[in-house]
Amino acid sequence: MQVTTVNSAFSSLPLSAAMLANLDALGYAEMTPIQAQSLPVILKGLDLIAQAKTGSGKTAAFGIGLLSPLNPRFFGCQALVLCPTRELADQVAKELRRLARAADNVKILTLCGGVPFGPQIGSLEHGAHVIVGTPGRIQEHLKKGTLKLDGLNTLVLDEADRMLDMGFYDSIAEIINQTPAKRQTLLFSATYPAGIKQLSATFMRDPQQVKVEALHDDAQIEQRFYEIAPEQRMDAVLKLLASYRPESCVAFCFTKQQCQELVDHLGAHGISAAALNGDLEQRDRDQVLAMFANRSLSVLVATDVAARGLDIDALDMVINVELARDAEIHIHRVGRTGRAGAKGLAMSLVAPAEGHRAQAIETLQKSPLNWHPLSSLKAKSGEPLQPPMVTLCIGAGRKEKLRPGDILGALTGEAGLPGAKIGKIALFDYQAFVAVERDVAKQALKRLNDGKIKGRSLKVRLL
Repeated sequence: MQVTTVNSAFSSLPLSAAMLANLDALGYAEMTPIQAQSLPVILKGLDLIAQAKTGSGKTAAFGIGLLSPLNPRFFGCQALVLCPTRELADQVAKELRRLARAADNVKILTLCGGVPFGPQIGSLEHGAHVIVGTPGRIQEHLKKGTLKLDGLNTLVLDEADRMLDMGFYDSIAEIINQTPAKRQTLLFSATYPAGIKQLSATFMRDPQQVKVEALHDDAQIEQRFYEIAPEQRMDAVLKLLASYRPESCVAFCFTKQQCQELVDHLGAHGISAAALNGDLEQRDRDQVLAMFANRSLSVLVATDVAARGLDIDALDMVINVELARDAEIHIHRVGRTGRAGAKGLAMSLVAPAEGHRAQAIETLQKSPLNWHPLSSLKAKSGEPLQPPMVTLCIGAGRKEKLRPGDILGALTGEAGLPGAKIGKIALFDYQAFVAVERDVAKQALKRLNDGKIKGRSLKVRLL
């Protein structure tokens, strides 16, 4: 019996020698399933709808695709990638820059809201080949005439379902109407709601469809389901945390109100938690995400819309405080843990009224759910659940030419703190966050407030 397999070597694709050498240097050994299925279609210039989640390698799929036909000598926008949030746009641009190292002088620019408009106009005047941005800000540049899309070859809609969740349908339609009719359109989405069908029917030419199996390897992620009475929900989350003591956990809620209730409930029991919802100002969102990524916040409580596009490595546990209304969203939530070879735990609380949702998940996973009684959770003794790190917020950022090395130097220089006690440093335009181990937090704060960073006294506070 002959088994046909998709060739997973990048060398099987019509790519330049320079691109293949760069992929090799970047450690791209072989194509992920989404790359193997979508790249042959993309490189033929066809329109594509790909159903794939974050972490599947989709950025490299459309990245290699849009860089291939690029003409570095023409300094106009030849490829546009629309993303739902600034974090995702930054991530995508970073990956594209790595992929573009093979070509001469390809300029990649991000255009997102939440940052000043003026400098973006200056950057656009110098010309850019690839633009990655959020729909609102791209629309503003088109209105002002600072961005022209008449030379566009490739349009990418990344996490299209999430852009629609956030109410961007009209903005996207307006942007597409200003692009040439003979462009290639690539649409990537984790789920396939009605809005996506409408988008593709209106704006795509005979799109090819690929879908990558999004189910998780049970060996990688252990799922457990607990039946609860609705009034037990908040305490059940406490029990799960006390029993498993994860260092980092995302708890999914349905509404902003439910998020806030849970944060208050956890806080009252000495557990550091913060809510991430769609209403947060960009500055506050940056702060919450930086604290969670640097391990100075134990529990991130989020709604589905707010959490999409989060790229968090080493997430120990996901808690579904309430089951998702859609089984595919459940799979998506659960897939945030157990990444990069580590084992993950996904715990779901199910009230009797949500029984049909549990049934839908069982049907989609084609295997019985793993039910446990709530009484089986036994609290482990020890300190209350506290994150290992604490975050210091510094009142200056990139715009003041601050670099991670400056912060590190101020903390470790001349008999300062040992480098091993300092964690992640995150820089934003007007503020910076540095994580330090809990036992040296006071010392670090004193050191930064008494000393100077880059020759200046800056305001530093403990978050």
